[in-house]
Amino acid sequence: MVFSDRIAPTPTITVSPASPPYFSSSPLSTPSSSPPSSGGSLSPPLPPVVLSPCAACKILRRRCVEKCVLAPYFPPTDPLRFTTAHRVFGASNIIKLLQELPESQRADAVSSMVYEANARIRDPVYGCAGVICQLQNQVSELQAELAKTQAELANMQCQQNNLMALFCMEVSQISQEPIFQQQEEDGKEQVLYDNAIFSLDDGNWGTLWA
Repeated sequence: MVFSDRIAPTPTITVSPASPPYFSSSPLSTPSSSPPSSGGSLSPPLPPVVLSPCAACKILRRRCVEKCVLAPYFPPTDPLRFTTAHRVFGASNIIKLLQELPESQRADAVSSMVYEANARIRDPVYGCAGVICQLQNQVSELQAELAKTQAELANMQCQQNNLMALFCMEVSQISQEPIFQQQEEDGKEQVLYDNAIFSLDDGNWGTLWA
């Protein structure tokens, strides 16, 4: 068996100098330009999520971080809420107070600060204390009116009980009057009967003596 010592020539690949290095004249190295098939697992890209800063960071002109302590309680749709609280207490005091409280009490604390700030703006002298004093006066007046109404109600109930007692007495007297009348009539009849018997007896004795 005879083997040939001749080696097959190696095919040469010519590259155009004007073309990029990743493009060649060989059909095997040409990238595929066909669009991907619709049946693949590729999903369309999600739209970018635009996060609006909270009202506090927007008013303070600072970057609203992901775990902003003010964001859950001062939404961007209600900037007046933070403006009122910031005007009376200040942003640093609000942040410090919220950081010292547990998350379960922060919403109530923010509502209290906003209410007290509104009261302080309406009444700079007394503030929230003036509102509390006014409410206490209203409670005292309502308690006095309630006590007066309860006294009048008790008096009316007493009068009603007296009227019912008088009514029952009159009904009992009216129900007993026919019995008394019947007894009187029976007594009168008995007297007449006795008189008649007595008169008959007198007449009979007279005839006998005659």
